[in-house]
Amino acid sequence: MQELERVALTEDLPEYGLKAGDIGMIVHIYGNRKGYEIEFVTLSGELIALVSVYPSQVRPLESDEIASARRVKSA
Repeated sequence: MQELERVALTEDLPEYGLKAGDIGMIVHIYGNRKGYEIEFVTLSGELIALVSVYPSQVRPLESDEIASARRVKSA
């Protein structure tokens, strides 16, 4: 995974109002891929959360996946 790549969460992050499957973008990679800073935004571009995660908490998107929509509270 690399900077500006879209990824999906593999687990819920309730403290941020995020759920497994939510899609974010990598904005920073820590060390030798020991962690990632992920930005989660609404479809209109409003920031929901900027979260540091371990590699096990995100995964790359696959070409045969479809996105879904749900309402969230803004940051």
